[in-house]
Order: sequence, then C-alpha cells, then structure tokens
Amino acid sequence: MGTATKARYDGHSDWYDAFCGKHAPRNAADLAALLGPGDGLCLDLGCGTGFYLDTIRSTGRTVVGIDRSSDQLRIARTSAGSGALLQGDGAALPFAPCTFSTVTTIYISTDVDDFGAVLGEAARVLRPGGLLVFYGVHPCFNGPHTQLREDGGVIAHPTYRIAGWHTRSPWWNVMRVRDRFGMRHHPLAELLTAFIVSGLAIERVTEPGDQPVPNTLAIMARKPQANA
Repeated sequence: MGTATKARYDGHSDWYDAFCGKHAPRNAADLAALLGPGDGLCLDLGCGTGFYLDTIRSTGRTVVGIDRSSDQLRIARTSAGSGALLQGDGAALPFAPCTFSTVTTIYISTDVDDFGAVLGEAARVLRPGGLLVFYGVHPCFNGPHTQLREDGGVIAHPTYRIAGWHTRSPWWNVMRVRDRFGMRHHPLAELLTAFIVSGLAIERVTEPGDQPVPNTLAIMARKPQANA
C-alpha cells in the first residue's frame, strides 16, 4: 500500500481552474506529440479539473481520469464528454494490474508527497509494453530554489538539494500557485531514480516550450514486455 496522497486543491479548484486554465492549451501540442496515435485505455493520473482530457482523446485513446480532489473532479465533470472520472489515491490505485495501455502524469509530481510511490502504482496498472508520459515541472529550473530573471534566465540557489515539501520560498512572489499550496521538490537525480525503481524504461526526454531556460520536463517511459 502506497503513501496516501492529499486533496490539497479542495476549496481552491475554481481559482485554480481559472488561473491555470489559460496556460494549459500551450502544452497540448507537445503532449499529443509525445503520446502519438494510440488506442485502448489511458489513465490520466491526477487529472485535476480536466485540462488535458480532450488532448488525450484526440490521440485515439479512451481516457479515464482519477484525482484525489473531489473539488477538482466537480469541475472536470462539467466538461462535455468528460468520460470516466474517479476519485482515488494515486499511491494506491483502485485498478487491477495491467489495466491500461497508457498512463499520463501531467504536472502532479510536485503535488504528491511520494511521487516514487505514485510512479510505482502507475507501472503496476500499465500493461507490458505500455507507455507512460510524464509531463511536469523541470526540477532543475522550476522550484523553491529558483529565482526568475527579467531576461528569461534563472538563478539557482543552493536550496536545490533540499528535497521534500516546501511551504514557502523567498522567490515565490510571482508563482501564485506555489505560494498557495507549496510544492514537493525532487532534485533531478531523485526523479530519475524513481523511474528506475519503478521498473519503467525511459525512452525519450524532452524540455518542451520556447522559454530561454526550460521550466518543463517531459519523459516517455515504457513498461518492459513480460518476456524481455
């Protein structure tokens, strides 16, 4: 049994949907390209208010969304054609092994206490040969240790090595989401090690977006075939 995740966005979901919803479309094309055409069931693990459900559907997959926050799901269910949406714990998924051909984890690694446990559960419910797409915060250039410069650069402070939950940072005055909720920081080595421990094989790593210094990291990984 994994470490229980928390419904941190309950009571804030309307604000979150309005504030972050205007930024979500810029990720859609990169996410669709990483997924590529597909079929079968895709679990959108931590689907939130449903920003990316339509993007996943556009690749040919049948999407199932799960989130810890009933408040987030309340908004997701108002979307036309939202499909199957469930409340559940990402660290203890209510699905049998090898249920999904694809799993997406989109901007959730900084919102759960133990992303390694969540990734392990994602690997468990993936079919052999199944694809996992991680799309989220770049741990080197986006976190409690980073200070944004006006020229698009980033100052990285020594707090980069302090893994764990951060409730406050001196440089979060322009990061309104983090200033409200805090974040779980994973140094890059910890994040990559979580993939190794889960048994998923990384196939591709990209840094989406056109910022001078990337604030997003994307990882394509696959569950090895049973006879591999």
